[in-house]
Amino acid sequence: MEIGYVGLGAMGSRMVKRLMDAGYSVVGHNRTKSKSEWLIKDGMQWADSPGEVVEKADIILSMVTSTNAVQAITEGADGILEKLKPGKVYIDMTTMSPSYSRELAVRVSGTGAQMLDAPVSGSVATLEEGKLSVMVGGEKVAFEKALPVLQSIGPKVTHVGANGQALVMKIAANLSLAVQMLAFSEGVLLAEKSGISREMAVDVLLKSVIASPMVTYRGPFVLKQPEEAWFDCNMMQKDMLLALELGREIGVPLPTTTVTNELLTSSRGMGIDHLDFAGLFNVLAKMSGVKE
Repeated sequence: MEIGYVGLGAMGSRMVKRLMDAGYSVVGHNRTKSKSEWLIKDGMQWADSPGEVVEKADIILSMVTSTNAVQAITEGADGILEKLKPGKVYIDMTTMSPSYSRELAVRVSGTGAQMLDAPVSGSVATLEEGKLSVMVGGEKVAFEKALPVLQSIGPKVTHVGANGQALVMKIAANLSLAVQMLAFSEGVLLAEKSGISREMAVDVLLKSVIASPMVTYRGPFVLKQPEEAWFDCNMMQKDMLLALELGREIGVPLPTTTVTNELLTSSRGMGIDHLDFAGLFNVLAKMSGVKE
């Protein structure tokens, strides 16, 4: 079985590496080819367009930055939609609008192919450790066909329901990540301004009952940000806005999401939105008059 992958960023590229390590032949495309050279050297076939990936693969995966980016790779003469045929399965792993994903799934069905939405829960570290969680929405038949491929990416694969439902779950999960990070940052700053060292505050909190897996991974980022953001403030705000949009559509108030979203906006005003979303701490530190 030939696997295709469109979008070889921090997460997508590492997923391709896991697929190749599992024995799959992979053909890939990325907007910037230079970022994919290490995968090509490792055995990945290169395609010049998303459409060429579809032509060469049986199961096609994609992970890009937003709903608009998904439109860019699926539409047009060399896009994914034009090349899909009966028997192929298209799996988009982007966190995007559930309603648009459902519309796209209908269009994919019109080609005779099937579509799954399969966003993930976890980070680069989670992926590399083989602990990634994958949520899947779509027809059960397509899910069963794609399951071995998805399990090569992450061992915890859950079929949530119909198209779009996995995206709803991903948005529900991601809003909690940012809210948790904000609460953790508040606790660290309360301790620090009371005379406890930041290092001590982080150490104690990470040994306490509040140390969720996300806090365990990102808590140390208040001491030192990674050289490359795992998921920057702008990307996280995109997901928060999706959550707020969904909340308005179905009538669910999201007060903590609203406050966290405002502070992510502040990160842009402060010029630190390129940081991992643990940069929420930096926002609060500036507001508190604490040296970052």
